[in-house]
Amino acid sequence: MAYKALYRKYRPNTFDEVAGQQHIVKTIKNALATGKIAHAYLFAGPRGTGKTTMAKLLAKALNCDEGIGKQCNECKNCIAINEGTHPDVLEIDAASNNGVDEVRDLIDKVKYSTILGKYKVYIIDEVHMMTTGAFNALLKTLEEPPEHVIFILATTEPHKILPTILSRCQRYDFSKVSDDDIRNRLKDILEKENVVYNEAAINLIIKLSEGGMRDALSILDQVLAYSSNRLIEDDVLDIFALESTTEKVELLTSIGKGDFTDVLDRLKSYVSRGTDIKRLTDDLLVLLKDVLIYRATNRFDFVEQLNKKEISALSSLFNEKQTIEMIDILMNALKDYKNVTSITPIFEVMLLKLSSLKFEKKEPVTEVKEAAVSEIKEEKVIENAAEISPIALKEEPVVKEKVEVKIQEVVEEPTFSFSSVVLNEKPLILNGAEHEESYAIDDNMMIKIMATSKKEIKTALLDSWKKIKQLNGHPILDKASMLLIDGHPLVAGNKILILEYPLDKAVTKVNTQINQKDIQNVIFNMFGRKMFVYAVSRRESIRLQKMYMDLVQVNKLPKISDISLEFKGE
Repeated sequence: MAYKALYRKYRPNTFDEVAGQQHIVKTIKNALATGKIAHAYLFAGPRGTGKTTMAKLLAKALNCDEGIGKQCNECKNCIAINEGTHPDVLEIDAASNNGVDEVRDLIDKVKYSTILGKYKVYIIDEVHMMTTGAFNALLKTLEEPPEHVIFILATTEPHKILPTILSRCQRYDFSKVSDDDIRNRLKDILEKENVVYNEAAINLIIKLSEGGMRDALSILDQVLAYSSNRLIEDDVLDIFALESTTEKVELLTSIGKGDFTDVLDRLKSYVSRGTDIKRLTDDLLVLLKDVLIYRATNRFDFVEQLNKKEISALSSLFNEKQTIEMIDILMNALKDYKNVTSITPIFEVMLLKLSSLKFEKKEPVTEVKEAAVSEIKEEKVIENAAEISPIALKEEPVVKEKVEVKIQEVVEEPTFSFSSVVLNEKPLILNGAEHEESYAIDDNMMIKIMATSKKEIKTALLDSWKKIKQLNGHPILDKASMLLIDGHPLVAGNKILILEYPLDKAVTKVNTQINQKDIQNVIFNMFGRKMFVYAVSRRESIRLQKMYMDLVQVNKLPKISDISLEFKGE
C-alpha cells in the first residue's frame, strides 16, 4: 500500500475529532438533530482549517445508514465517503471546472435521483474561481435545488463570490485553529506514530503553520521524513532555514550595543546558511513587540516568545521610544521586500540602520558614586564660602565632617599585549585523528568526546570567545585568530575543543595539520588552555547531535569511566 500523508491518514472521521471550529460543529450537529438542513452551505476561511473535512463529515452525517446525524464509519455509505468513491458525494474543483459548460453539465445531472445514499451532495472547492457566467448559470439551481440535493461551497476568498450567490447560502466562517488545538492534535498523532519529540519542535511547527491544521501536519510529515522518525527543534530549524530564538536575541543584543562587527558577522552567516530572511524579519518584529509590551505593562504573562531572562535583558537595552523606532524600521523593510527580487540588500541596510540608532547606555556604578561625592563637596563649599578664601580651599579640607561613601571597586581587565604572547612549538594531537595532511575523527570517537564534554569549560569559552579578536594583526597568529573567530564552540573537554562552522571551507582549513599549531597557540594565549581543536560543519553538527540523542534514548552511551582519550605532545 502506498504511503498516505499524515493529513490524509488522520483526517477526522467524526465531528468530535475536529480540532477547533467548535462553533461550527455545534451548529451543524444541532441542525441535523432538529432536521433543519439547509439546501446550500458556504464554508469560508483560511486554508487548512477544515472546510473540506467538514463538508465530507456533513455528507457522511446525511447519508449514514444509522440515520441523519450519525457517522458510524462502518456502513457502506460511510466507508465509500471515507474512501472518496461514493457515487452521490461529488467533489468538484472549481479552479479547473469554472466555466459555464461545466456548470450546465452539473445542473443536468442534479435532477437524477441518488444511487446509494439519501442525499446527493456537491462539494465545490475553491468556488471563488468560477467565472461570472458560471455563477449565473448555477444561481437558479442553487436557490431551488431538488429535495435530495445539497450544495456545499468552500472558499478562502468569500469576497470574490457574487452577492446573489452568498445570499442563497447558509454561511459558516472558519477561523484559524488555535495553538492549543494544533498542539494537542500533533501530540496525539506523534504518540500514535511512536515518535520521540520535544516541546520546542512542536512550538516551531505551530508557528510555521500559522493556524492551519493541514499545514501543521504537512510540516510534521516533512520533518519526520528528514529526521528518521524523530522530532527535534534543530531539524525543524535546519529544514526551513530558521534561526533559533537564542540567535535572534543575541542579534538584538549586538544591535543594542552597537556592535557592527558582530552584526555583520551574523549577517554573513545568515546568507551562507540560506536563512529565510523575511521570516527572520517577522520574528524580530515579534520579539520587539514583546519588549514593548513588557516595558509598558511589566507583565510577563503578556509576553509570547521570550523567557524571563531574555525579556529582562532586552528590556534593559531598549526603552519604549527606541523599541517603536526599531519596529518602524522593520515594518518599512517588510514593505520594501515586496518591491524587489532580492531582499538581502534591504535586510543588510535594515540591520545597519538598527545598529546605528542611539541607545541609552547605563553608567557604571563608580561614576554615579563619584558624582555623589562631588555634589557633597560642592554643597559644603557653598555653605562656607563666606568664611573661606580661595587659597584656603586648596590648603585645607572643606568638609570637616567625615562623610562615608562606599565606592564600588572596578577590576579592570588587563590590557592584552602582543609582547606577552607565548608560542608553543609542539601542538597537542588526539591519537587516531591524524589522516594524511589533515585530521579526521570518526563517529565512535566523536561520541566519546561528546560524552566527556565539560559544560563549564564550554560556557567559559563562549562567554569570552570574542577575545580572540585581540590577536588580529599578530605577525604569526593573525590568520589563525581570524579563522577561529568564525567558529562556534560546540563541545569542549579538558584537552579538546570541537568547533561548528557554517562553511565547509573553514572546516577544511581548521582540520589541516599545518594550521593546528597556530590555532592551539591562539587558544592557549586567550584562555590559558592547551587544547586540540577540530572543526565540523553545521550539517555535520546536527547529524552528530542526533546520533548522540539516539544513544541517550536507548541508554547506549559509553560510560565515562570506560572512555580513554589519548594525546600526543602533552
